[in-house]
Formats: sequence, structure tokens, C-alpha cells
Amino acid sequence: MMLLDIVSIVIGALLLIIAFVAIQSKDLIKSVLFLSGLSMLAVVSFVLLKAPDVALTEAVIGSGLVTALFIFTLLSVKKEGSKK
Repeated sequence: MMLLDIVSIVIGALLLIIAFVAIQSKDLIKSVLFLSGLSMLAVVSFVLLKAPDVALTEAVIGSGLVTALFIFTLLSVKKEGSKK
């Protein structure tokens, strides 16, 4: 096995582990952060697969925009819930 194969297997295993942890997490903010980490690992995986355009799109949309949107939504929901 070559080094690239070993790195791909390790990243694939980490993707599965972080996805499982994100699903099992009870705290929503932690779950969103785990999903952001999952998206960043997907970026690394896409780079290893020689798809830099997909990696760049995943980094901008998946890791950046979606994570920010989820966190702002969760913070606004918690503020609305605390007023009542």
C-alpha cells in the first residue's frame, strides 16, 4: 500500500467517526461544530482525489456558510426561547 492509500483510509475512518459523533451529540452547538469538522475533512478528501474545484466549493459553502448559518440560527432560537 502506498502512503496516499493509507492517508485516504485514515481520513475515511475519521469521516465516519466524526459523523457518528455529530449525530450522537446532545448539544446542538457541538453537533454543528462536528459537522463543520466533517466538512473540512471532506475538503481534504476532495483534494486527495484531485478535485480542487469541488474542495474549494465545499470549503466555502459547506464549512463556512452553512456552519455560520446554523450557529446564528441556533443562537437566535435560544434567545427567542429565553424571552418567553
